[in-house]
Parts: sequence; structure tokens; C-alpha cells
Amino acid sequence: MPVNLPNLLTLSRIVAIPLVIVTFFMPAPFGPWAGCALFAAAGFTDWLDGQLARRWHQQSAWGRVLDPIADKLLVATILFMLAALERISPVTIFPALVILAREILVSGLREHLAMLRVPVPVSRLAKWKTALQMVAIGVLLVGDAGPTALHVRTVGELLLWLAAALTLITGYDYWRAGMSHIGEEDAKVVKPESVH
Repeated sequence: MPVNLPNLLTLSRIVAIPLVIVTFFMPAPFGPWAGCALFAAAGFTDWLDGQLARRWHQQSAWGRVLDPIADKLLVATILFMLAALERISPVTIFPALVILAREILVSGLREHLAMLRVPVPVSRLAKWKTALQMVAIGVLLVGDAGPTALHVRTVGELLLWLAAALTLITGYDYWRAGMSHIGEEDAKVVKPESVH
């Protein structure tokens, strides 16, 4: 792996995962706010590593592989911890599952299309989805440790539902685009005649 700042920033998001987990077991209000701060810093590195890699011409295959893995590990771990420790309501587990299922679907689709040398650009709506999802998770990390008058946990859950709605839309868009390329690839395959 090329040792450069963008790749190190990507790796820092993976390193942040156990640190965020630890904050779940710290007393409130410090623990929840510390978890939110770590998650916000990790989100900032996600933006920064891409900017630096493009500006400094340090884009690499390692970076392209590690970046989405780091993002998905971080998001999946936090959603799991929020659900396991009942820091989200039972019904809010549904949008969390939608988000995780979509990430698995798109990752598999991207991997297959990469073998076909078909690029899958990130749409503007997908970027909005990611931004909303990150804000929702950050708010949920604070949860009940936030100001009572702001109903922080409720706001975070509503934002997660909105992110899940955008997740379904963008996931369908990726699926439709991917299936068209896979259909074209299947059409090129000449099936051998059966031998009886």
C-alpha cells in the first residue's frame, strides 16, 4: 500500500472504530459527545482524503478499495452498537437495516462492474444521502445526552428514516444501471449447443 496522507487518513477511519465503540461504555454526557466528536472527525477525513488524493495526484488502487471499506465498517459498527445498546427505538432498526443492505448491494454491484471495466460514478443524490446519513448517525450518537428541549434522539431517528428513503432511491438507481450492463454482458455470451 502506498504510504501517503490520503491513505493514512482512510486507515484512520478504521482505527477510529474501536475508539468509538469504547465511547458507548463511557458515562453520559461525556461518552455520547466523545463518540459524536470521533465520528465527526472520521467523516471529515472521508472528505479530506479524497480532496488531497485528487489535488496531489495520489489516487491509488489501495485508496479506491480501502475508502468504501472504511466508510462501511464505521457506519455498520455504529448502527449495530446503537441498536444493540437500545439507543435507537426498535422501529428505527428498520431504516438501519435498509442502509446496511443497500451498502452490501452496491458494493457487490460495483465489484462485478469493475471486473467488466464499467465505472459506477456516485450520483449527486447519493452524496446527499451520505451527508444526511452521517448527520443522522452523529445526532444519534449524542442521543439522550443532548439538550432535552431539542429531542435529539427523535430528530436523529427522523433523519435516519429520511436517509433510508434516499438509500432506497439511490440503491434502485444503481441496481437498474448495473443490471443493464450485466444484461448486455450476458447477451454477448454464446451458449454452447447441448450435446445429446
